[in-house]
Amino acid sequence: MSSSARTPAARPPSSRTPAAAAPRPGRLRSLPARVGIPPALTWGFVGVLLFMTGDGVETGFFAKYLADQGMGRTDAAVVITVYGVTVAIGAWLSGALSDLWGPRRVMTAGFAIWLVFQVPLLTVALPAMNYPLLLLFYGLRGFGYPLFAYGFLVWVTAATEPRRLGTAVGWFWFAFTGGLPTLGSLVASATIPAVGSYNTLWCALGLVTLGGLLALLLVREPTGRSPLAPHGERPLAILAGSVSIMRRRPRVAVGAAVRVFSTGSQFGFLVCMPFFFTETVGFSTSGWLRLLSVMFAANIFANLFFGAVGDRLGWQRTMTWFGAVACAVTCLGLYYVPVAAGPHFLPAAVAAALYGVALAGYVPISALVPALAPRHKGQAMSALNLGAGASTFAGPAVVALALGPLGVVGIVWIFALLHLATAVAIRFLVPDPEFTAAADEPAQAPAAVPETGGAVLPAGRR
Repeated sequence: MSSSARTPAARPPSSRTPAAAAPRPGRLRSLPARVGIPPALTWGFVGVLLFMTGDGVETGFFAKYLADQGMGRTDAAVVITVYGVTVAIGAWLSGALSDLWGPRRVMTAGFAIWLVFQVPLLTVALPAMNYPLLLLFYGLRGFGYPLFAYGFLVWVTAATEPRRLGTAVGWFWFAFTGGLPTLGSLVASATIPAVGSYNTLWCALGLVTLGGLLALLLVREPTGRSPLAPHGERPLAILAGSVSIMRRRPRVAVGAAVRVFSTGSQFGFLVCMPFFFTETVGFSTSGWLRLLSVMFAANIFANLFFGAVGDRLGWQRTMTWFGAVACAVTCLGLYYVPVAAGPHFLPAAVAAALYGVALAGYVPISALVPALAPRHKGQAMSALNLGAGASTFAGPAVVALALGPLGVVGIVWIFALLHLATAVAIRFLVPDPEFTAAADEPAQAPAAVPETGGAVLPAGRR
């Protein structure tokens, strides 16, 4: 696939998309532009925030809710793991299908899937606590949010000026984690005491509907409304290329693996930590959900910070120290601080907030991996999204395998060691020479800068 498959590289400067074009001299920049949000995509970020808030409502209590209804904890972990498998497939498809259909159609498909399978999950599977139907409906619903959210991430990377890409993806992760699980957990902590866990899941349906409609109806940016692959490229070749890129470009495979384990601990903790904090430490379910909100409130603002820091300090350096190493340390703190302090909210909240901040240190990977294959950005994003989706089942799978023999303490050590392993792997994620060559060219006036697949590398990126 040529570089024009993922960016408007083949277009003359006069046909640049609104989101990618720099403002003309003397023209006032809008507030979104001043803070690094592509103005034409503003409502998409709002829609993702609301959609992921609805999707994240269940995150902090669903495994415990299943166990409270009589399901074994291992079976509950299996349900979450199956869901994670379909999330991983959906995340991979979000990049490949964006090349075929365009990001907007991919988002529409994800929105429809979420709604279609949430209704029978709530009306049939959960009231009967039917295990096969739970696996079926909850598993199939797993295709929904990655097609919607990661489809929008592909749209962002396709339509954003390269020099602001780290900041733009920081805003994406601000919206994504602002909903899942930050505001989602906060909503659940308020609604569960008022209307109960089951009715809280119906509230989620309303939030997802609102967010999906806002994004799909109000974003008019043209790049995402048409296929990103070159005209005439065969669909099977595009789908195959989104997998074979990891063989042809091994560094892309390494980047995908880093992405798996960057948030694997997060999704694993969402399965085992509700039991740890409510049964071992002594928090109530609402107290645990408030703690989770603190964790990811810190994370969403850190996403913005580290997106901008990565553009200045360097993507690799930021990920290594503020992401991988910091996560290894704070994983252990998330366990040992509450064990030492007991059911006191403040020390647990500090430990949770530090872990949330450390997770944000990995944010620059969404800008770095496309730089590993600048002529195949769509395929690289598919691999990265596959890693993002795989983390949603890799983490719960670790819990399912290790919780019985090792307990929660063993799980936190496993995740800490995996984070340290990503610190080593990140050193191999060196941007492609074509990408770095473009970065070494003297800066030009915005109107004269050609949009090429080898995007401009901000200072300190290497």
